[in-house]
Amino acid sequence: MMPPSAQPPHVTIACGGTGGHLFPGLAVAEALVSQGSRPSLMISAKTVDRQAVKGVQGMEVVTLPAVALQRGARWSFCTNVVRSARQSLAHFRKHRPQAVLAMGGFACVGPVLAARWLRIPVFLHESNTIPGRANRLLSHLASEVFVGFPSAASRFRREATVTGTPVRMPNAPIEDPGCRRLLGLDADRPVILVIGGSQGAIAINDIVLRALPGARSLLPHWQWLHLSGPADEARVRAAYAAEGLTAVVHGFWHRMDLAWRAASAAIGRAGASSMAEMAALRVPAVLIPFPHAADNHQFHNACAFESTGAAVLIEQADLKPEHLLAALRPMVEDAAVRRRMQSALETWDQPEAARQIAGRLLGRESARIIRTMNATRAAEPLDRGNPLVA
Repeated sequence: MMPPSAQPPHVTIACGGTGGHLFPGLAVAEALVSQGSRPSLMISAKTVDRQAVKGVQGMEVVTLPAVALQRGARWSFCTNVVRSARQSLAHFRKHRPQAVLAMGGFACVGPVLAARWLRIPVFLHESNTIPGRANRLLSHLASEVFVGFPSAASRFRREATVTGTPVRMPNAPIEDPGCRRLLGLDADRPVILVIGGSQGAIAINDIVLRALPGARSLLPHWQWLHLSGPADEARVRAAYAAEGLTAVVHGFWHRMDLAWRAASAAIGRAGASSMAEMAALRVPAVLIPFPHAADNHQFHNACAFESTGAAVLIEQADLKPEHLLAALRPMVEDAAVRRRMQSALETWDQPEAARQIAGRLLGRESARIIRTMNATRAAEPLDRGNPLVA
């Protein structure tokens, strides 16, 4: 037991910008809380970030002025990196963490730079098969790099530890009829989960809506749980109603544990976080990679799952409504196909990822790094020449 005067260990997780960075970061934060830590989350001001952290307990949430690096907006990106780094510096000086974990993406750049300036150990996690630009650029500043896919380890110019991608999925029955009832669906009929990521995916919405007449004709007993993205919610709901199909439609849904457990099969992008959740709950899926993802990383993520029989990959340019239904039908209706795919999904499941990463952040190796960096810090002035201090 911790002495009454002792402070719980403090770790900061920079994880905002997209659900693919945020939800794994939340999973690690919850593992840290369970191990007696007092984590803080650094997120962006995007709506998806603010919605996802509603109701979190045992951790502080800090919102940073970070924006993504987009063509024609480099000045805005650089300005916000500096602002984010300054804000992180101020926060770290008031509440100094023993380590900072960056989950990738634009929102982690400022906190990583601030942490390194203050000699705070930095750890990175990369969920995708192809590391993102932020993690590639920042990896030389990290004390340790964790990766979700084994193939990603060779893409860093340093050794990386394969942990898998953390998921927020407590132990419970797979394909739980009780979850269907909680969502307002029939407990005894198959459910197709449609998920385009935290922002939805208009192209996926379009192809699914075009497939609904065929589904009504051939598979009227199927139910649909469609996470459409806020902008498309009304249109998608109206389309199911017009076809007379049983469907629950949400623009945004943060209880993905319920959604995955209700699902018989899924249709979605190939973001690493969603795929890790899919593996954890053994949900067969049709993966439609986002064709404009950086370095086409979603295509490579999907290829990894398809190569083991864990999913079916269909590229967006090749997708037709009849192809979609033909790929889904055996996943739902053929017990042998389901068993094979679920067995393959099990090989991708890494249920200890969050606890493993949390343990490394709090463990003896982290303590050794902290002692070394603190000794260096004591020998060098911190703020002399600091370009981030106004």
